[in-house]
Amino acid sequence: MCLGIPGRITEVWHSGGAPMAHADFDGRLRRVCLAYLPDLTIGDYVITHMGYALTRIDEADAAATLAMMREYGVLDPEPPTESADTGGPASPETLKSPA
Repeated sequence: MCLGIPGRITEVWHSGGAPMAHADFDGRLRRVCLAYLPDLTIGDYVITHMGYALTRIDEADAAATLAMMREYGVLDPEPPTESADTGGPASPETLKSPA
């Protein structure tokens, strides 16, 4: 099931010719491919599926969506105070440095 949690782009680079990014999804950092939206920049908000950014949304829509998800219990009531990395293949510690 895909919940469509908005993520904010925090870093952009190219890997193997593909535009890539790190995005913060309510405190969880994930690697995202920007092949379908290569013009995204740091600070943009996206909806992703299977690691691909599919839709750009504005900050107001992202904030409203996150608030509604908190209200309905989909997300924790308060956003994390620090980026809570969940590990796994999307963890910055396991990724090669974007060069």
